[in-house]
Amino acid sequence: MFRDLSRPIETGMPTYPGDPDVTLAPDATHEADGYATSELRTGTHAGTHVDAPKHTLPDGDAIDERAVGEFAFTARLVDLRPLRPREPIGAATLSDALGGGTDAVDPVVDLLVLRTGWAAHWGTDRYRDHPYLTEAAAERCRDLGVGIGLDAFGPDPTPTGSETNGATETDAEPAGTPAHDTLFRANLPIVENLCGLDGLPDRFRLYAFPLRLRGGDGSPVRAVAEWRD
Repeated sequence: MFRDLSRPIETGMPTYPGDPDVTLAPDATHEADGYATSELRTGTHAGTHVDAPKHTLPDGDAIDERAVGEFAFTARLVDLRPLRPREPIGAATLSDALGGGTDAVDPVVDLLVLRTGWAAHWGTDRYRDHPYLTEAAAERCRDLGVGIGLDAFGPDPTPTGSETNGATETDAEPAGTPAHDTLFRANLPIVENLCGLDGLPDRFRLYAFPLRLRGGDGSPVRAVAEWRD
């Protein structure tokens, strides 16, 4: 079976604070030109996308420097719900969700897909208040050699700039991008803004092939899960 785990690319879709707005508009039309083309304006991290190490590491690989096979993953779904807005996900929380120990992760798994529940808030200010990985949790993933996919803007906190739904940024939240950096230094993948995780099996294949952007720091993807019924 196959399931699309991607957000539609469309004008006005949610983007990370400060990223370019997305527009998808007609260029040529059947009525005026006899054929149809469209103009797409987007940032490299719009919608469901993969990050390249270059995203946060100045000397990191660009998206087109990674072998295409690196974007076909053996994935394990990790249900972390319920979580509070802006709740840190520690190494112990991750271990408990994996059934009592991250040491027991199947060695053939190369991506943990974290279900935080924040996909339900897509299109609202609350989406910025997603839970995030602590640096210790990212280090645990690094030690296990597994990357991260998740149903949120990313594994680090997203700035809000103001109070939203009772959740605010705090001094306890890490500065910068420590979870990204930890994973990228080990050349581990990060897939962001996944959706459609309800009802997926514990293990599945996840395909998230990026555009071949020369020197790109990331790329939108069509993320697709595959499993045997």
